[in-house]
Order: sequence, then structure tokens, then C-alpha cells
Amino acid sequence: MSFDVRSFRLAFNSIRFGVFAVLLGSAVSAYAQTGASCDPTADGRNPCPSALRRPPVAPLSEMALIGRAMFYDRALSASGKVSCASCHDPASHFGPRGDVPVFLGGPGLDRQGHRAIPTLTYLERQPPFSIGPDDPAAETAPQPVVAAAGPLPAKSAGGVGAPRMVPQGGLFWDGRADTLQQQASGPLYDPVEMASTPGKVIDRLRHAPYGPALAGIAGIPGQQSSRFLLSEALFALARYQVEESAFHPYSSKFDAWLEGKVRFSPLERKGYQLFNDPQKGNCAACHLDTMGPDRLPPLFTDHQYEALGAPRNPALIQNHDPSFHDLGVCTQQPGGEKAFAPYCGMFTTPTLRNVATRRVFFHNGVFHDLDKVVDFYALRDTDPARFYPKDAQGKIHVYDDLPDEYRANLDTTDAPLDRHPGDVPALDEDERHAIVAFLKTLTDGWSGEKKASGR
Repeated sequence: MSFDVRSFRLAFNSIRFGVFAVLLGSAVSAYAQTGASCDPTADGRNPCPSALRRPPVAPLSEMALIGRAMFYDRALSASGKVSCASCHDPASHFGPRGDVPVFLGGPGLDRQGHRAIPTLTYLERQPPFSIGPDDPAAETAPQPVVAAAGPLPAKSAGGVGAPRMVPQGGLFWDGRADTLQQQASGPLYDPVEMASTPGKVIDRLRHAPYGPALAGIAGIPGQQSSRFLLSEALFALARYQVEESAFHPYSSKFDAWLEGKVRFSPLERKGYQLFNDPQKGNCAACHLDTMGPDRLPPLFTDHQYEALGAPRNPALIQNHDPSFHDLGVCTQQPGGEKAFAPYCGMFTTPTLRNVATRRVFFHNGVFHDLDKVVDFYALRDTDPARFYPKDAQGKIHVYDDLPDEYRANLDTTDAPLDRHPGDVPALDEDERHAIVAFLKTLTDGWSGEKKASGR
């Protein structure tokens, strides 16, 4: 019997991170038991302040400096006009700067991308992709430097009392990359994004201003092998994202509140409580906001995947074909629609840090307003006409971007998504506004000028 190294590594990752999640889950659960006494006080203070353990801030290494130069180098693209920063704008928290649903790229900058541009912030603790136990405490260690890509592992049937196995980890909306190196190569070669080729990139690496520095680090192997030089360059991009503190500053008002340096306003306090209330917003079930005993700031994601039934976006050219559906994680590889049907329609749960500064939401960029996103969660099934079109007979075509055979994958059991047409929503309008007010406390770069007043 042959030994498949790639499958072994992925299986090992699944076990390793499953065990880690169980152990950390126990610790966070123990911590959460004290949550009632750590609710914000009536005047908005944090009664349980603690110093956060942030990533160290230090001068960039030579490799990271090369990566920074590459990040802003438009000559790496086919058009000569697009760099990594064109999509991942530092002024927009390394996300898109505008409100177009997807990026226009390709050699002529006239080809539409397939999905909304995600932020590059807060990826330093993202685990590799795996299918493992459904544990809500999936906060993990820093990004691995390398990882082998392999096929999706089969879903475990389990048994009575066995944990539900769910997709988790990975980068992009569908988790198809495990490391920042792999992530960097995706848009670089995508024909509708930077549209470059390995040959063009290697030529640029040998003639760019940062080329001699890269060649010096790559040494003789880099001189002898263009593939090795290219690998070192992608590693440099990854090092830049890991070392540059702007990618993970943890400098929001919420972080200051965790440390007891500021108070929530009454509306922010109400929003925070609704965010955590399992019968109301229930947002923290997926967007974890608890700081555990390790004092790492929360990432506001469980790294898992959800099928939410986001409305189809008619602005996307690919959606002009009625037979096309973006099915997310199950289409990582050919044949996934059948082999991994229980995951079709699922997309990653993104971090909510800096979410209030975004103007493009969900994988297809269908929403451009945070208030409307929160409305969608609360009213998706009680007032579907707000979000979904009507068919020729006047019937509301709910979940119009998910084929019928995958409707069972939708989240319809967790509040606030557990309602039906005509039911009272889990969140009224004022409560939804309060949650948005809380989400605004997650924006980095909070100046702190209101510390003294405690507002």
C-alpha cells in the first residue's frame, strides 16, 4: 500500500488542531463561567481588566523588508498597475478601499474577480484547513511557515455522542490555502487579478531594486533554481505580514476596554450584551470575543464555516449564468460538490475587527452597509422580501444563491437565524443599532482622547 504524505499531513493537522481546540476549549469554558461577574458595569467599565499579550513590535527583518517592497510592487502584475496593496489597502485595514463588490483586474484591468476582497489583518493565528470537531474555541497558535496542501479529508460519520465534524481554518473564503505563502501566490497568478506568471515574477525578482537583497538571502540555491528564488520571495511576503504590526495592532477601543482603560457608552454596552446573548444576537457563538487565560486578544472568529444564504449578487458577471453557483468550501477541488456536499454553500467566518470600516460584505459583496448586514441576520427568515427577489409567480425566491439540494446546510437553528416568516425577530431595530454601535468599537487606531471622560 502506498503512503500518501500529503493526506497524512492533513490528517495530522486535523488531529493536532482538534486536540488543541479541546484543550483550549476547556480553558475558555472555565474562564467563561466567570462571565456573568465580568459583564460591563452600569457605567460601562470592565470589572475584570487584564493586560493583553500583543505580538511584539520590532524592526522588520531583511526578509520582511523585501516582502514589504514586493507588497507595493506593481511591476509584479501583468498590467504593471496592480500590487498587493491595490486590493489590500493599508489605509483600509488591508482590505478594499471602495465599495465595488469584487476587484477589476487582469492584464487590462477589465476582468471582474470572483469574490469580495478579504482583509489581510489578523491572519497570524489562522490554523491550516482541516475538518475536525465542532469546538467553539478554535483560537490557535501563530501561522505555520509551511504546510502541505492536500485533498479535503472525508467527513467523519462519528457515532452517538461523537462531536460534529466541521470545516475550519485555512485562508481565503473557502480555506484553500494553508499558509500566507500559498495565499500570496493565489492573486498573483489569478488571470482576473494580478494575472502574472512565474516567469514574469522571476524576471522582476532578478531586476527589482530589492532583487540583490533577495538574491543574497537566497544564495547559491536561488542562483541555481528559479523555483527556489520564487519560494523565497513568497516567504518574504509572508514574513512582512507576520512581522509588520499594522497587520495585527489590536488597537481598538474594545482592546482598551478589555484592559480597563476606557468605558463603553450606554449604547455600546447594550450592543455588547446583545452580541453575547445566545437568545438575541448570538454573534459571539461564531465571532468569539472572549480573552482566555493566555491573554491573547480575541480574533472575533471561530475559524469555522457557515452557510448563511446570502442573496445572489446580480452585479457579478459570473451570476449572469443562472446555472452558476459559488458553493464555497466544497469546491476547493474537483468533485467536491458530491464528496463534500454537507459543506456546500459554506464560507469562512471572517474576523469582525475593523468591520465597521468596510463597505463590502459577504463572499459575493452583495451588501455595502453594516446596518443592512445586521438586518439580514435578524430578518432573513422573518421578512425575506427585504433581501430576496420574487420569481415569475410572485413568490419570494429565498436563498436564491444556493441550489435546493444544499439547503439543509443552511444555519436555521441558531438565534437569530432560527425564525420563520411572521415570527418576531430576535432583535428589534434599536437592538440592531446597538450591535452596530458595539461593532464600531472594534476599529483599530482608537485614539483614546475620550479616556478621561470614560465615554
